[in-house]
Amino acid sequence: MTVASGRVREGSRTPFRTRARWRDWLAGYGFLAPNLLLMAVFLFLPIVWAIQLSFQESRGFGTPEWVGLDNYAKMAADPVFWQSLGNTLLFTAVTVPLELAAGLGLAVVLNSVLPARGLFRTIIVLPLVISGVASGMISVILFYESNGLINKVLSAVGLSPVGWQSDGGAAMVSVILTAVWLRVGFNMIIYIAGLQSVSPELYEAARIDGASAWQQFRSVTVPLVGPSTFFLLIMNVIASFQVFDLVFVMTGGGPGYSTSVLGTYAYRNGFQIREQGYGAALGIVILLVTLLFTWVQWRTSRTRDLVE
Repeated sequence: MTVASGRVREGSRTPFRTRARWRDWLAGYGFLAPNLLLMAVFLFLPIVWAIQLSFQESRGFGTPEWVGLDNYAKMAADPVFWQSLGNTLLFTAVTVPLELAAGLGLAVVLNSVLPARGLFRTIIVLPLVISGVASGMISVILFYESNGLINKVLSAVGLSPVGWQSDGGAAMVSVILTAVWLRVGFNMIIYIAGLQSVSPELYEAARIDGASAWQQFRSVTVPLVGPSTFFLLIMNVIASFQVFDLVFVMTGGGPGYSTSVLGTYAYRNGFQIREQGYGAALGIVILLVTLLFTWVQWRTSRTRDLVE
């Protein structure tokens, strides 16, 4: 009888455990619900609507006309699209390594015993609190071709002024320099957080083994901040593919289409010449390219971690 009652009591715990599990599940999703609702309204629904719009022809008035893959076929034959894609890839290929290298270098310097390092960190991070449009306006003042500060300095030292607005290559350089200036502070912060998790004993062991400062940086610092580098690589690539405000304010995609990127070209088609279906198709391409790169990097990082 005692054994039987013990079995009953033991079996009776299962419903209680199930109800407790359900309460935990409901509590967890209750906390997540506001964020999930906001993501659904402001992220997932607009993406679904953009996908639908990319298969239509619409100028914002009247009933959209279903055209299937015509917008994507038009994109494949559009030379300006390919030029904008090339400009975006060039912008990404130049800015991302510069941002990573500058961010890591500054993090190593400002993570050491340096006088007034807090002040220097603040100065470097300060551009993060400035909006992209305001930063673009500051850059316009600096890079203005006729009487900008940089050209005035170049003239003062006997050098020829640079055609920051009239020359396509110089215009792209000005946008790249501004983008690096804006993002290097964020990279520095993430790298400093990664460096502070590295044990000082590893550097001490490397010094005992006779490693120079460069060997310590190459063999200790760089590998151990690998997770930070992976995170920043993804974030910087996404930001580079989605760049819009700087280019729009500084050059407007010109001269010609020499600085046109996918974001500005999608805006031009969707809001300036009112080809909203084609603009939505360009936006979907930006999304797909970003997701593809993120997936490749994630798979590569996971494989590397499993091998290690």
